[in-house]
Amino acid sequence: MRDNNYKKREKPEFEQRLVDIARVTRVMAGGKRLRFRACVVIGDLNKKIGWGVAKGTDVSIAINKAVDKAKKDMMVVNVYKDTIAHEVMHKSKAAKVFLKPAPEGRGVIAGGVIRDVLELAGIKDIIAKMYGCKNKVNNVRCVFEALAKLRKVEESPSTTLPTGRQEVSEDKKEEVSPKGDLQKIEKKAEPKVEVKKPTSVTLPTGRQEATVGREDKK
Repeated sequence: MRDNNYKKREKPEFEQRLVDIARVTRVMAGGKRLRFRACVVIGDLNKKIGWGVAKGTDVSIAINKAVDKAKKDMMVVNVYKDTIAHEVMHKSKAAKVFLKPAPEGRGVIAGGVIRDVLELAGIKDIIAKMYGCKNKVNNVRCVFEALAKLRKVEESPSTTLPTGRQEVSEDKKEEVSPKGDLQKIEKKAEPKVEVKKPTSVTLPTGRQEATVGREDKK
């Protein structure tokens, strides 16, 4: 029988992917010092992602340190309808990445580390391509910088009319007739009044008459 004190394993807050693991050495006075470098990407599958690189004397130590560093530097991706709102082309050092929105149901068309980052961000439909560099750490940095350039798109508020139509915007003053048709309120233009400028007439003696049409007083 299962023990009553048995506790279910808690689901982790972030899902993590190990992007790269490498063995690095440093030359010291007494010889070479061996360490491990780990690059980890984490995300909650809902717009929030982070990444980190750390070293340790053991693989598990390096991974734990990288995860802790990634949690301290999280970012929120501007996702629009399970994809991105516009195309992005970004270059970081020798790495270059191109991101393009895709229609619904297309899936994630990407490979390598780009796929891991986009899936952890919760993007379901996107086309991505990596150019110029095979270094995984540089590629991850380039993808994160490209996602940070995405602009936020907000749907304009609209109200549904009784006939099923929607108003274009709230800034324009519009009224609805009993039939449901939209009629714009136009401001009536005030009629312009033309003012005749007084004209002057030169007299034989050299003087000028002040105005024409005004009777001279005797």
